[in-house]
Amino acid sequence: MKGFEDHFSARAPLYARYRPRYPDSLFTWLAAITPSRRRAWDCATGSGQAAVSLCRHFDLVIATDASTSQIAPSLRAPGPVYAAMTAERAAIANGSVALVTIAQALHWFDTGAFFGEAQRVLEPRGVIAAWSYGLCSITPSIDRVIERFYADTLKDYWPPERAMVDDGYASVTLPLPEIAAPPFTMEERWSLEHMLGYLSTWSAVTRFAATTGEDAMASLAPELGSLWPHAETARLVSWPLTLRVGRAE
Repeated sequence: MKGFEDHFSARAPLYARYRPRYPDSLFTWLAAITPSRRRAWDCATGSGQAAVSLCRHFDLVIATDASTSQIAPSLRAPGPVYAAMTAERAAIANGSVALVTIAQALHWFDTGAFFGEAQRVLEPRGVIAAWSYGLCSITPSIDRVIERFYADTLKDYWPPERAMVDDGYASVTLPLPEIAAPPFTMEERWSLEHMLGYLSTWSAVTRFAATTGEDAMASLAPELGSLWPHAETARLVSWPLTLRVGRAE
C-alpha cells in the first residue's frame, strides 16, 4: 500500500483561508443521484470545504483526513463530524454511506486500496465522486504568467501524482459503472492578495522552498502586481471541474 505523504500540514492555515469553494450546484446534483440522504463521507477533506457543503444535503457528513493538522480544531468548519484516518483504511461501517466524495485529492491515494474501501462502505446504488481542477482563468496576460510559474518555475517540484490532475483523472479506472456528469465551474472574485495566497498553497511552492531555500513567490508577486494595477480590485477567477463519478451495483 502506498504510504501517506503529507504535503499540506505545514501550510494548513493558508489552505483553509485561500482555497476556492466548490459550486453549490455540484452538491445539489450529487445529492440528487444518491440512493439516500443519510450519510456522506468526504475523504481527504482538508479543512472541510466540500464537507460543509454536503451538510446542506445529508443528515450526517463524515469528514476524514490523514493529516491531523488539516483537521485541527482551529481550522474545522462547523457541521461535519471530523476524524483523522487514511482514505484506504476508514473506521466506517459496511454499507453505511450513500455518497463518497474526493475533492482534488484522489491523486494522493493508493487508488486500488481506496476504491476497495469505498465499495465496502457504500450503500447499494451508492455513489462515488472524485473531482479535480487545474489552472485558473482570469485574463490572458495573467493566465500566461501563472502557467509559466506552474510549468517552468515549479516544473521540478511537483510530485509525480500531479500528472493525474493535469489529465483530469482520465488515467484513473473506476471500478464502478460510470455516470456522466454535467459541467461545473468554480468561480471566485479575488483581490491580488488572495490570489497570491492561493498560489502559495501549491505543494510545489513548499517543495521549492524546502529544496532551494528560496521563496518561489518572491518573483511572481511583482510580476502579477504589474498586471493587476489596483491590488484591492476583485477579479473573476474561474476553474472548470473535471468529475469522475461511479455508482455501486
